[in-house]
Amino acid sequence: MGGQVVTAVPWTAERVAGLAPDPASEKAGRALATPAKWSGAGASEDAVWGFCQGSGKKPYQTCVELAEPAFRCSCPSRKFPCKHALGLLLLWAAGRVDGAEPPDWVHAWLSERADRARRAENRAEAAGPKDEEAAARRAADRAARVEGGVAELKVWLTDRIGAGFARFERNGGEELRTVAARMVDAQASGLAGGLRRAAGIVGRRDWPEALLAELSQLYLLADAATRLESLPPALADTVRTRLGFSVETARVLETGERVADDWLITGAADEENDRLLTRRTWLRGLGTGRDALVLSFAPPGRPLDATLPPGHRLTAELAFYPGAAPLRALVAERGIPLAAPTAEGGSIADALAAHTQAMAADPWLERWPVLLSGVTPAEHAGGWCLSEKDGTAMPLVPYAFPWSLPALSAGRPLTVAGEWSPAGLRPLTCWHENRAVRL
Repeated sequence: MGGQVVTAVPWTAERVAGLAPDPASEKAGRALATPAKWSGAGASEDAVWGFCQGSGKKPYQTCVELAEPAFRCSCPSRKFPCKHALGLLLLWAAGRVDGAEPPDWVHAWLSERADRARRAENRAEAAGPKDEEAAARRAADRAARVEGGVAELKVWLTDRIGAGFARFERNGGEELRTVAARMVDAQASGLAGGLRRAAGIVGRRDWPEALLAELSQLYLLADAATRLESLPPALADTVRTRLGFSVETARVLETGERVADDWLITGAADEENDRLLTRRTWLRGLGTGRDALVLSFAPPGRPLDATLPPGHRLTAELAFYPGAAPLRALVAERGIPLAAPTAEGGSIADALAAHTQAMAADPWLERWPVLLSGVTPAEHAGGWCLSEKDGTAMPLVPYAFPWSLPALSAGRPLTVAGEWSPAGLRPLTCWHENRAVRL
């Protein structure tokens, strides 16, 4: 392998590492990024492919479509991308894969994907324009259902808080889940989600205080939902979103606030809820200082969007969803992500001040992105925190603490990006020796 010019510009190793579903997969992929492990490898403008020798007699057939990207491998792994796809891309990134014409099996897979995309477009065209009258009726029906659910929830919350939480630990979780099911029937998914979170609080340490805070937020949302017409338009948009009303992508791209900047992709976090994988990717505008959240979704076993690798810079124009504290956005126009070997963050005080301002505009905000410089991991009160020289500290979420963080720090200050929530800070990325490390 080597010698000829690859027909597609190879990605950086950092960008490939950003695709890894977890650190173990990245490590395994790096171990496979050697020519001795591969045969029949090649790259075109659209794809990279090859055969990786595993433990069996038959090598694994691996291919990556570069545009989406999309991954195909004959191995039994359920991770996307698997270690073989990562190893192939890392080999390509190192300039060890020659340009070539795709073999038949690669061409067939690419053609199949293109055909599926065309069929989907044709189905959309055949469906024709929406029946605006029918859509208006469905919207009115849902609004009426949500209104009924909101009224029911306000009555239940008033009665429940009035009765207190005595003996609630025994069956309170089940009671909350029952009310959540009624909110699902009322098509108020935001209220249902809050009730399910509340059910998970019951029985934990100091749970009555945490439960009261969660239910207070739900009452505030339900009360605001009864006064939508009198709220400022931006706040009304926020309330609708928190209730579970979605905003069409086309509307966001057409009317959403546009912000063009060089964006630092500070981190990404994956979660699975209700059999749906969600990836939260955080960006910060290097010129505007604006924070943004890009969401992607996929069913279990399918790859999430991997075009925004943490630790990279991206020249792009974002379109923001409406709201009192606009944070979620779509990438409307983009360039090619480039590795960002360093990052410049702020202080803990700056991060908390920004969070306070955002909470004043959107009191239902669940997470807030932070980018801190000059912080050191330290033990504190039986847990861990990020501490500044003067002793100012931000506690870390206990269940999400990455033990690699103190190892990378070795007692020296780092730049760390993460998500701040009532549970603490969840570290996502740190910068060490002129490279970004996904935690």
